[in-house]
Amino acid sequence: MSQQQKKRILSIDALRGFDMIWILGLEGIFAALFTITGFAFFQSLAGQMLHSQWHGFTAYDLIFPLFIFLSGVSLGIAAKPLSQLPTEKARQIKIHGVKRFLLLMFFGVLYNHGWGGGIPADFDAIRYASVLGRIAIAWYLAALLVWYTTVRTQYAVTIGLLLGYWALQAWVSIGGYGGGDYTATGALNVWFDQHLLPGITYQNAPLDPEGILSNLGSIVNAVAGVFVGRWLKAYQDNPNKLLRILVGAGVACIAIAYLWHNVLPINKTLWTSSFAILTIGYSILLLALFYGVIDVLGINRWGQFFAIIGVNSIIIYLASALVNWQYTTQSLFGGVIQAFPTAYHALFTILFMVAVQWLILYWLFRHKIFIKV
Repeated sequence: MSQQQKKRILSIDALRGFDMIWILGLEGIFAALFTITGFAFFQSLAGQMLHSQWHGFTAYDLIFPLFIFLSGVSLGIAAKPLSQLPTEKARQIKIHGVKRFLLLMFFGVLYNHGWGGGIPADFDAIRYASVLGRIAIAWYLAALLVWYTTVRTQYAVTIGLLLGYWALQAWVSIGGYGGGDYTATGALNVWFDQHLLPGITYQNAPLDPEGILSNLGSIVNAVAGVFVGRWLKAYQDNPNKLLRILVGAGVACIAIAYLWHNVLPINKTLWTSSFAILTIGYSILLLALFYGVIDVLGINRWGQFFAIIGVNSIIIYLASALVNWQYTTQSLFGGVIQAFPTAYHALFTILFMVAVQWLILYWLFRHKIFIKV
């Protein structure tokens, strides 16, 4: 493997780790800083660390789509059509793909019940839809496209998903749902979740944020990542041109999304096509930033901090539901935190909590333990 490829992998792992750190507890840092300083700037940033209430977009809305996008980037770099591989190798890849899909679906269910009393005996009381389940679906369908179809077909499918999903939400009506209704109680997605989604929905709402129909939008994020991963390979010897392509594509996607928003609201829960394009645009720009700083400028030591999170991202995400990190932090550093003025308690709790998780991940990294699915 060339030095350029190694750096590029660091860029991807670093960005994945940067994406993950905000859900390890760091998202609360701006609210804590506002408490200390009273600066409106930190209050504004704290608002960006919350999901949009319905239509619209915040920085926190990007975390999930960015992770799916990066899973597609890895596919674009490494995966090939199975027809180009020896029969046994192709068979192994297919088996691994199915195992990864099923494991992610299972871990998603496990995560959903991590804060409760465990998976109930009543299977109808389980929430099957999940963040990890959505990642599984988006990644696996993107992988199938890479394995079995041409690049032209992949672009056609991507456009078809974007326009087809829009058409479904805008013009199809079933049982009084849909037909251009983009509300939490009247969208076409609600009918699918109420009639076809097994188990319960998130907080028993009519619509699940990881419900059935919105998977169509998230698949596009993964396939877009595949395209970008191919660009990373194709232009590895011309990084400046690659940066121009990435920035141009990112800006174009964002512009299209906000224009589209006039007729199709940007909405994370519905994962509308405009939301998919918007998050693809921001994901590409973030990748361009990390690639430019780490690979082009060669300033890469800081990237290792985030890469340590990125290489074990699934396991630390799952642990966030199974481990009470705040309790652990208070047990280890409660006395130190209490020694600071009261206004600083939230800030240092957050910093120590993230540090505890990072140190565990660092231990795994040093011992070359990479828990992949």
